[in-house]
Amino acid sequence: MDFTIALTGATGFIGSMVAQQLVAGGFKIQALTRKTSDISRLAGLDICWVEGALEDFDSLRRLVGGVDAVVHCAGAVRGATQNHFNRINVDGVARLVRAAVEQHPLPRFLLISSLAAREPGLSYYAGSKQRAENVLADQAGNMSWVALRPPAVYGPGDREMLPVWRWMARGFAFVLGSGKARFSMLYVDDLAAAIRICLLNEHLPNGVFELDDGHPRGYSWQNVIDTVAQLHAKSVRSIQMPVTVLRMLARLNLAVSRVLGYAPMLTPGKIRELRHPNWVCDNTAFTDATGWRPEVSLETGLRRTLEL
Repeated sequence: MDFTIALTGATGFIGSMVAQQLVAGGFKIQALTRKTSDISRLAGLDICWVEGALEDFDSLRRLVGGVDAVVHCAGAVRGATQNHFNRINVDGVARLVRAAVEQHPLPRFLLISSLAAREPGLSYYAGSKQRAENVLADQAGNMSWVALRPPAVYGPGDREMLPVWRWMARGFAFVLGSGKARFSMLYVDDLAAAIRICLLNEHLPNGVFELDDGHPRGYSWQNVIDTVAQLHAKSVRSIQMPVTVLRMLARLNLAVSRVLGYAPMLTPGKIRELRHPNWVCDNTAFTDATGWRPEVSLETGLRRTLEL
């Protein structure tokens, strides 16, 4: 297949799976990488690495030169300030779009956004993801574009959610969100497959699409806990974390991060995301437009993630 993709975030959890599926599907990959990036998980794959960064416009021009499509997976999920998230998630998209629209012929542009963009007022992260979508829509001009909003994405290699699964495997489920909340999930292979199908569909209209694993009305925390308990054939104790404790820990973590200079995950904004009652997706529009259907159930996905 003579189809070249410019890919950002290739060394990350989602981006690495996207790279593997695209290479296996015959796509040619030009992937952005920093000098300090660890590309070992993609060793052996035929990838043309372009050294640079989202802050470096010249490197973005080199990345998108001559490609048929751009897949933007890179982004910040940790951080303490609105400026941090905007600088990476919004300004990075703006530069990449500007580089893409300079090309002739125009490539297609696929942005991997987040379901959090549906509720931009909850956190700096959520707001930055919606602004990134708006930047793409406003600045794409005649370039074809799509933004995908996946929910919680999980699978082998995911460092963010793996501790949750491991604690459940030990018999303890620390419920950070509301016990009444419902949320969708998506196994990483299914997201990568959706991206591949999206690239092959030349008639997909511009717009934003939600994705999930197709489970009706999503999941409750108890659904997930029961699934892990069944996989391990052992009881899992549900421990509801009081919201006052979570907020205190988030404020403390935020303060410590500013002193030590690291990008925190647990912040007041993240707590508001976790406490939101409805993160249920509906992938009907995307399925109708592309024919894509998720293949991995929660039970199968957790079995693979926990290597059972």
